[in-house]
Amino acid sequence: MSHHPDQVLSDLKAGKYAPVYFLQGEESFYIDQISDFIEENCLPEAERGFNQTIMYGKDANMSQIITNARRFPMMAERQLVIVKEAKEIPDLNKEEGQKLLMDYLDNPVPSTVLVFAHKHKKVDGRKPLSKALSKKALLVTTTKLRDYELPGWIEGYVKSKGLSINYPSVQMLAEYIGTNLERLSNEIGKVAINLKEGEQITEDHIQKYVGINKDYNVFELQKAISSRDVVKANRIVNYFSANIRAHSIIPMIALLYSYYTKLLLVHSAKDKSDSGLARAIGVPPFVVKEYKMAASHYALPKVMQNVSHLREADLRSKGVNSGAIKEEEVLKELVFKLMH
Repeated sequence: MSHHPDQVLSDLKAGKYAPVYFLQGEESFYIDQISDFIEENCLPEAERGFNQTIMYGKDANMSQIITNARRFPMMAERQLVIVKEAKEIPDLNKEEGQKLLMDYLDNPVPSTVLVFAHKHKKVDGRKPLSKALSKKALLVTTTKLRDYELPGWIEGYVKSKGLSINYPSVQMLAEYIGTNLERLSNEIGKVAINLKEGEQITEDHIQKYVGINKDYNVFELQKAISSRDVVKANRIVNYFSANIRAHSIIPMIALLYSYYTKLLLVHSAKDKSDSGLARAIGVPPFVVKEYKMAASHYALPKVMQNVSHLREADLRSKGVNSGAIKEEEVLKELVFKLMH
């Protein structure tokens, strides 16, 4: 079975090491986290010269890897063998290479920690090797986060740094950085290094250390549209239009589209309580009042009309039926149509 990366890291921090780690999948962030932790902590620095071997998949076939793994440590409790870029091992997908690894899994050397960092891909699940890894190695299989999982991930990661974060800041990071966990963790790190333990990350911190403008962003635009604040909406649209290269319209349309589809759910929900609406549209209960207010400003027919305006703008922003119209013109026209 595949183990959760957080559990693996917590065992490693407690000094529990397995004989063989096989780290695979699309999300390289966790693979790097685990293999980097092992590389930095498995052996004391003085022992690394003799007892740590770093190999690269394209330069190492399975028999060389297993030969290294079968060595015994010199004047130390254990040795470490890490295979980076393991999906490039030339015979990993061939029968003889797989057999060598499966034979080793049957009888691993207890004083060796062997780590395969197999990024961006999984081993073929139909092959016997996949079953052997699942039973006899410590297997971690990672998948890319979905957009809706991002807020929870950001909150958890910030908490692991001994900080908390408010909801608008979570939204800003999720929207502007997306599901690139490596970049997200770097940006959160930039903020964390400037705060004391227990502090809360706010929009001011995001603006100062990450560089996302707290007054002129797509969430402020969304708020202005939902409260029908025409002056504020125009101010934000003009700011974006003056610097359209840094503010692509495509993700803005996607976010506003998702917002209006949530308003459709608010209008059609049977349970209109805050907790019922929070469940229906997938937001924290304290955000629901904003959606209720927007639903009072935009009746159901107007919400449906706005969803079709957004579909049309999406096509035009991608060059369909748009002639020579510029992106900023599409944005200005769209916001006018949404609010009038």
